[in-house]
Amino acid sequence: MERFVENLMYATRWILAPVYFGLSIGLLALTVKFFQEVIHVLPELFTVSENDLILLLLSLIDMSLVGGLLIMVMLSGYENFISRLDIDESKEKLSWLGKMDAGSLKNKVAASIVAISSIHLLRVFMEVRTIDNTKILWYVVLHVTFVFSAFVMGYLDKLSRHDKSAH
Repeated sequence: MERFVENLMYATRWILAPVYFGLSIGLLALTVKFFQEVIHVLPELFTVSENDLILLLLSLIDMSLVGGLLIMVMLSGYENFISRLDIDESKEKLSWLGKMDAGSLKNKVAASIVAISSIHLLRVFMEVRTIDNTKILWYVVLHVTFVFSAFVMGYLDKLSRHDKSAH
C-alpha cells in the first residue's frame, strides 16, 4: 500500500505539465503583442520622436526579457519537476538545459525581474516630466526592493551551496 501511495504521489508531478505548456501559450501571446507594437510604429517611423522610439524599444526589450524568462521557467521547471527533456543529439540544445536546479532557476527569475524592473524604471525616468514625484518614489522603492530581494536570494543560495559542499 505504501509503495502504491508513493508511486501515485510521484506520478502527480505530471499535473504540472499542462501548466508549463500553458506558459508556451503565454509566450505566443507575448510574441503577438511584440509584433503588434512593431507594426504599430512602422508607419510612423520617420515622424516618431526619438524619445518615443526609445520608449518603444525599451518596451520591446522588456517583452524579450519576459519571453526569455518564460522559456527558462517552462523548460527548467519541466526538467526539474516532471521529466528530463529527450532532445535528439542532432538538434541544438540550450547550454543551460539540465544544469539549472530549482535554486538556480529562482536566482535567474530574480535577476530577470531586476532587469525588467530596471528597464521599467528607465522608462519612468524618460517620462519624468509627466509622472508624479510620489509615483516615481514608489517605482524606485519597488525596484530597490527587487534588487535587495535578488541579492538576498543569491546570498542565501550561495550559503546553502557552501554548506552542502562542506558536508
